[in-house]
Amino acid sequence: MKQYLEAGEFVTTHGVMGELKLYPWCDDASFITELPRLFLGRDGQKEKKVTAARVHKGMCLVKLEGVDSIDDARPYVRRVAYFARADVQLPEGRFFVQDIIGCKVLDAQTGQEYGRVTDVTHPAASDVYEVRNEQGETFLFPAVPEFLGELCPLEGYITVRPIPGMFTSDGGNDDED
Repeated sequence: MKQYLEAGEFVTTHGVMGELKLYPWCDDASFITELPRLFLGRDGQKEKKVTAARVHKGMCLVKLEGVDSIDDARPYVRRVAYFARADVQLPEGRFFVQDIIGCKVLDAQTGQEYGRVTDVTHPAASDVYEVRNEQGETFLFPAVPEFLGELCPLEGYITVRPIPGMFTSDGGNDDED
């Protein structure tokens, strides 16, 4: 399990006092405001203390220790910021997307394996899991309570209750021509 997860990307500077605008890669920009520090490397390199953070127009404005001018802030633009898993306590039953990616997708009733989660997108109110099977076929699975069973990323799997055809390339049509 990764110890450092992507928080988002610094997309531009904000003002002249060294603030950076962070495009959050999480459910809500306010999540970033609770982080005590950010890292500029995926393995925890270049730790920077967050001295202030606030939500502004769906983005997060972040002030990092030692970044006190627009010139100090410019080198951070277009860099990915990471946070330490240890700095966050998720509510019970909630997981990081990174923990779900790679999980086996198993039928809740039969145990049949449909593939593995390869991506999670957020096109609307609910997440959509991209599932790839052993043949390389990709299927989109709406992660809604009607279809989603158990999330067990620590054990490496999720269970699902799919409708017929959800994980077949022919849409469930079993008729032969």
